[in-house]
Amino acid sequence: MKALLLTDAKRLEYVDFSEPPIAADEVLVRVAACGVCGSDVHGYDGSTGRRIPPIVMGHEAAGVITQIGAAVEGLAIGERVTFDSTIYCGKCDYCRVGKINLCDNRQVMGVSCGDYRRHGAFAEYVAVPSHIVYRLPDTLPMEHAAMIEAVSVAVHAVRRSGAGRGDTAVVVGAGMIGLLVIQALRAYGAERVIAVDVDDDRLRVAHQLGASDTVHPDRQDPIAHIRELTGGRGAAASFEVVGATAPLRTAVECVAKGGSVTLVGNVSPRVEAPLQSIVTRELTLYGSCASQGEYPECIELMAAGKIDVAPLLSARAPLAEGPRWFERLYAREAGLMKVVLEP
Repeated sequence: MKALLLTDAKRLEYVDFSEPPIAADEVLVRVAACGVCGSDVHGYDGSTGRRIPPIVMGHEAAGVITQIGAAVEGLAIGERVTFDSTIYCGKCDYCRVGKINLCDNRQVMGVSCGDYRRHGAFAEYVAVPSHIVYRLPDTLPMEHAAMIEAVSVAVHAVRRSGAGRGDTAVVVGAGMIGLLVIQALRAYGAERVIAVDVDDDRLRVAHQLGASDTVHPDRQDPIAHIRELTGGRGAAASFEVVGATAPLRTAVECVAKGGSVTLVGNVSPRVEAPLQSIVTRELTLYGSCASQGEYPECIELMAAGKIDVAPLLSARAPLAEGPRWFERLYAREAGLMKVVLEP
């Protein structure tokens, strides 16, 4: 089969690669579409330590089952499916209480971090444990299904926060995940969603996808403006979807006393936090990592049109063109958000 192999820092090659064998509890999926995640782009240069070459990256995918392991039940050859990016054991203390994203034996598709190497879905075929596989409705295009993993990250963050019906929420960072958080908040009944970003195009899309107000921090003090929009009180909840000090400060200072701040952005290993503001106003901070079994709900939300990924899809391209698209994404080319590669 053909695959996109990371052979060195910032070096991707379209190569012949061995088709993966499947274990008794696995299925073989012919990949129809695989999205380029921001973590793939960050890992592409070797700086994160989670894409140690050689590795076939890719964990946002959808395709068709072509082979089934001897112990697999409930799935059939020819079914359209997607799969979780997290491979969890189902046996540890965390898995037993449903916290599968915190599994002690967790692996991630398309990641090589020293502790393990799990080739991913930038390939014609990928082997997947059957317990992380989910059927797709026929109405959902494969290129949209490849974005379910990103949707699940947003839905999990909103569920973690407890934000919902009647609330005012602030989303700091209107990139891919931030725009999905906005839609998830609306789907959960938030009355008002305020988007903060330094990019006018992203703010325009945020408004299109459900943000009632948009704030550009280079033109106005975001904290003061959000306070004004909320009658001086502040929002019930905020979401930091960047992972840097300035956005975190905005997310903390824009919420009301007793409010919540959910941390989703994960670019920087360390940031400064306004500790006294958090403590004296008794804020609740939530960390939100990946997802926790929300795939079926995400599929339903997308099928019902409550979360729309089409405006976020910048390009579809053959897998062979992957190296060029990675270069463009790594260079932060304006206007590029989600690129889906198709083997």
